[in-house]
Amino acid sequence: MTRSYDLEGGLVVDALRGASLRIDRGEYVAIVGPSGSGKSTLMHLLGCLDRPTSGQLLIADRDVSTLDDTELAQLRNETIGFVFQSFQLLPRITATANVAMPLVYRGTNRSERNDRARAALEAVGLGHRLDHRPTQLSGGEQQRVAIARALVSEPTLVLADEPTGNLDTASGTEVMHILEQLNAEHSVAVVLVTHDNDVASRARRRIRLRDGVIESDDGAHLSAVNTS
Repeated sequence: MTRSYDLEGGLVVDALRGASLRIDRGEYVAIVGPSGSGKSTLMHLLGCLDRPTSGQLLIADRDVSTLDDTELAQLRNETIGFVFQSFQLLPRITATANVAMPLVYRGTNRSERNDRARAALEAVGLGHRLDHRPTQLSGGEQQRVAIARALVSEPTLVLADEPTGNLDTASGTEVMHILEQLNAEHSVAVVLVTHDNDVASRARRRIRLRDGVIESDDGAHLSAVNTS
C-alpha cells in the first residue's frame, strides 16, 4: 500500500511509497527507522486512523476501503488498543474514568465499564490509584493507565507509539514488561514504533523503514515483503 499527502501549491509528499506485510495475532513487532521514513504513517494506517492512497489494507479480515467512518471507528474500538508517547489522558477525570472511556463509546453500561476499568488498572499494578487524576500520577503510572485503557476493550492488536519515549529507564522497563506480558499471556499482537534500539531489540520481529519503503523485515518468513 501507499500513502501520499497533497500539500499547498500542488506539492505531493509520498510518505509511504509501497509496503506489503502481514502481522498475525500474537506477534511482537518493532517498527524502526529514521525520522521521515514512514513509521508514523504506517502506524496510522495500521490503526485505521488513516486510509491508504493505493493498495489494500485488511484489519481482522475487513477491507478498510469498504468501511464508512462509523464502521471504521467501530473496528478500531473493537479490535485495536492504542498507547501513545504523550499518554493522551483526560486530566480532569480519574484513572478509572480514563480507562473506561473506550467502553463508553461502545455503549457498555456504567457498572460494567467501571468494573472492567478497575480490573484493567489492577492488571497493570495500579489498583491503589483508581481515583487519582493524571496530574497526581508519575509518568510511568500515566503510561500504565494508558496501557490499561488499551486493554479494557480486549483488543487483538495493541499499537504503541514510542511507549517509553517520555519515561525514565526504570519506568520504561516496567512498561515494556507489561506489554510483553500482554503479548505472551493473551496472544495480543503488539506493534510498537520506536527510535530506541534497546526497546526494538526486545521484539521478536523488526521491520525497518527508510524513505517510505520497507528496507528489511527479519520476520520475512512470516509475511511476504514487497518494497517495489
